Amino acid sequence: MIHISETLVLQTIEDFLVVDELAQLRKVMAEERQATGWTPRYQAEVVPAPAVAQEILRTATERALPAIRRVMPSIRAAAPWSYTELGTGERVPTHLDGIHSPSAAPRRIGRIRVVLEEAEDGGDFYVETTSSGSVWTGEPAGEAEGFQPGTALTHRLPHAPGPDTHQHDSEPAWLREARRTRWTTEAGAGVAVAYGAQVIHGVTSVRAGRVRKFVTDLLDTERD
Repeated sequence: MIHISETLVLQTIEDFLVVDELAQLRKVMAEERQATGWTPRYQAEVVPAPAVAQEILRTATERALPAIRRVMPSIRAAAPWSYTELGTGERVPTHLDGIHSPSAAPRRIGRIRVVLEEAEDGGDFYVETTSSGSVWTGEPAGEAEGFQPGTALTHRLPHAPGPDTHQHDSEPAWLREARRTRWTTEAGAGVAVAYGAQVIHGVTSVRAGRVRKFVTDLLDTERD
């Protein structure tokens, strides 16, 4: 049974990527950008990571799963990895992913991110906590969905592709009305941050340089 604490946790894996893996991933992404000419079409556009990068990140994820499972024991796998960049003046506004389709496996219990290249200034990941009831749906999940009975569920914001769905510039009323406390992390390149799907989070504005990172979902079962 999935416990609500798994969906609200924050965990770091300091040695998620070793030096050689970081160097290889930087080379892979540089070659990918040169070959495809890709540049972000909008703030924080997320695209699939190339196959070579997927394999490196898959190996790193398998190595990190025991540490992740200490705080998220229901996690069994990760979805394919995606890549995104933030340039000067860009950010990921405060949002909440939530648990999509609680009754249908695989369920997204959390997310994980690892920075390939840090910004010179800014671009820090943060989470926000709140005691406000406005972020919760009031419709709990239970044993039939694979959760501990009475597990509270938050509202959620989508991550579907498109120029309007990753910016979240206009906070919905249920999030805007919640008085929140911010906690900022400066986890460096190669350090993975795993966080529950019901954690409010975002990335501060990049003041100089560029943030380059990989992100994916943490799932309770393997994908078909």
